[in-house]
Amino acid sequence: MRSLSFLRHAALAEAVSYLLLLGVAMPLKYLAGQPRAVSIVGMIHGVLFLVLCWALLQAWISKLSLKRCLAVFAISFVPIVPFFFDRRIRHWETE
Repeated sequence: MRSLSFLRHAALAEAVSYLLLLGVAMPLKYLAGQPRAVSIVGMIHGVLFLVLCWALLQAWISKLSLKRCLAVFAISFVPIVPFFFDRRIRHWETE
């Protein structure tokens, strides 16, 4: 399924942007007094989150179960988990 490949890549891109936001931009804001980093990385992360939501909708339309879509949505809120969950999504692609 092409939509699952898109979902996988969107989830990984969103996870990377989330880690950059939490690990780079937030410390720059609060420790170095540079709030501009949060506004830039935060905007990028927001756009990538919307792309992830679009990818989830596309995957659901192309017959991915609602339970699996909700699982991917839920894990996107925990910073490192999407990298481990990627293996499961690759497994879904082969089904």
